[in-house]
Amino acid sequence: MQASSLKIDGAFEFTPRTFPDDRGVFVSPYQEAAFVEAVGHPLKVAQTNHSVSRAGTIRGIHYADVPPSQAKYVFCPRGSFIDMIVDIRVGSPTFGQWEAVLVDSTKCNAVYLAEGLGHAMIALEDDTTMNYLCSTVYNPSGEHGLTPLDPALDLPWPRELEFLLSEKDTAAPTLAEAYEAGVLPRYEDCLALYASLKA
Repeated sequence: MQASSLKIDGAFEFTPRTFPDDRGVFVSPYQEAAFVEAVGHPLKVAQTNHSVSRAGTIRGIHYADVPPSQAKYVFCPRGSFIDMIVDIRVGSPTFGQWEAVLVDSTKCNAVYLAEGLGHAMIALEDDTTMNYLCSTVYNPSGEHGLTPLDPALDLPWPRELEFLLSEKDTAAPTLAEAYEAGVLPRYEDCLALYASLKA
């Protein structure tokens, strides 16, 4: 398993070895030893999520209150998607920056994003499947969103696709509006949470 830290603190890409033969392929998308070596603590899995999307479907930008927030380990059993990690932690040196990673069922790579980061994706083909391991259960009262079409963020959505968004994501505020409303995670709270996970 190869682990690479991304430019945003708390975000990583993991790429496992694949074992193809005439029957198909075997792969282990999550490996605890490699994860702990890269991130510094084990991934507590409280919930797993599974979504299937048509080409052009955008989900996000989603995030949760800190603490406890929700870390995610995301991989793609079928199809392909671009995973967007957005630093929305007020006070972070990379606040407002993003990272885009192609995640697909051929490479079998995965993306991890720590608590407090924003997350979005776009499916590049029909029936794209996204599985993700979550560190906490879904908490509706602590869940929030930003519009993925925020012009200030200018996320690199493929313009050749017809975008499909939920009403909730379409109506979500911009990063600037959420900042003004005081509903974004604070970087210092995130750092304290990360330290407690490594204790």
